[in-house]
Amino acid sequence: MAATRYTKMAYSSADEMVFGTAKQPVSYGFGIKVGAGRVIPELNYGPRPGKEKDPETLRKEYVDYISKDAFNRAVTIGLPDLQLETEWVSQMGNPKMATPVVEGQKAICEKYHEEYGINCAVRQTIPDQREAEEGYRPGMGGKHAYPEALFQCAEIACENGADVLSCETLGGKELADYAVTNGDITAFLFGVGYLGSIDMEYVWSQFVDIAKKNKVVAGGDTNCSGANTSMFMAGGYLDNDVQRTFSAVTRAISAARTLVAWECGAAGPDKDCGYEGPIVKAIAGKPTAQEGKNCQCAHCDLQGNLIAQCCDLWSNESVEYHPEFGGSSVQCWLGSLGYEVALMNTAIQTGQEKTLRDLYMITDRARGPEGYILAYDNAYKIGQAIAENGDNIYLRAKAAGLTAAKIIKGGYEGKEIQLTNKQLEVLEAIIKDLEALPDSEDKFFEYCDKKYSELVPLYNKKNYGL
Repeated sequence: MAATRYTKMAYSSADEMVFGTAKQPVSYGFGIKVGAGRVIPELNYGPRPGKEKDPETLRKEYVDYISKDAFNRAVTIGLPDLQLETEWVSQMGNPKMATPVVEGQKAICEKYHEEYGINCAVRQTIPDQREAEEGYRPGMGGKHAYPEALFQCAEIACENGADVLSCETLGGKELADYAVTNGDITAFLFGVGYLGSIDMEYVWSQFVDIAKKNKVVAGGDTNCSGANTSMFMAGGYLDNDVQRTFSAVTRAISAARTLVAWECGAAGPDKDCGYEGPIVKAIAGKPTAQEGKNCQCAHCDLQGNLIAQCCDLWSNESVEYHPEFGGSSVQCWLGSLGYEVALMNTAIQTGQEKTLRDLYMITDRARGPEGYILAYDNAYKIGQAIAENGDNIYLRAKAAGLTAAKIIKGGYEGKEIQLTNKQLEVLEAIIKDLEALPDSEDKFFEYCDKKYSELVPLYNKKNYGL
């Protein structure tokens, strides 16, 4: 189906947004209701090295060990809800490897729901292994046929028991990599905001059809390959290779791309690693998964509390299955998630949810520009910029980036956040660069196509049907 663009905000004000409640809640699996009044823990994990050697060994790892451990701990500590997320290892591109895992996780969900009454579901996140040099679309002749495999994986997941279908698509990554390593915001806008949005529409139109055919919920995507790369390279206070003002603006641009899955008919929740979640939730009103302070098993960021402010699922990102003092790793990190979620849900039940939301937000608001633009009031403003230009994928991504940059500049001038001289210099250059770009999509494409054809060897407009 064609994308239906968002040109209005789902929420009438930023203050309406809070964790656990979405304008358009979603139900699936065995009693799971996301965005319907309480936050749900979403546990993500990875198998131990070597467990992918054959289908039965991999099935045992995911089903008999990881899933069973997680459910036992959920029952032990009295969690009412649990969503599992399986991010497929590359070997699961082979149907013989993937099918037993998906079927087995469906079965164990049903068993624990029936025996213990726990509400549960599994998100199956399929791998996007496409490479720009081999082609992003089927029929482009790549020796690995990765584009064909992408859609085959979606079929396998949906036919064998997925409750939610998600993916971390790579469209625009070749430009994003160049942009981050060269500090070129125009390249990021072209790669992620423009080309990435075109790729998202191509992929998610088909994912939604596959999911509907199999009565599976099409969840959503993330710009992990672009904005998260930018954020992790920017690092923290010790790092200076990528300026965090640059990282923050790339996050805003990525929101215009992530939104496309929902414009193609996906219902949510989106992916936990999409830190742009507060922006897209403000626009669409669909439930969002987020990760922060309870994902330290996977990575560090500077907004571990703040990013919980509007979440509907709360995730640990991913942890390798292994023993820890308190049990297996999935049991320990589920406990961490479960108790955080219990706090959020108690706040909701006692009418204190906006107080806790604001405490989360205030804690990290001034820690850095990435968190500053994601504070729900600022995220809402970026969402408005996208919606006001919603019909044009170029102009809305440009507006998101420029709005974020000006929000940071205003926060600095108002002495709400601090910036280093280098961060400020980069920020002012970003504003100058974005303001200098044309208002015409055709002129923008013509300019970028010529420029980046020379600078980025992997850029091929045929990957985007252009």
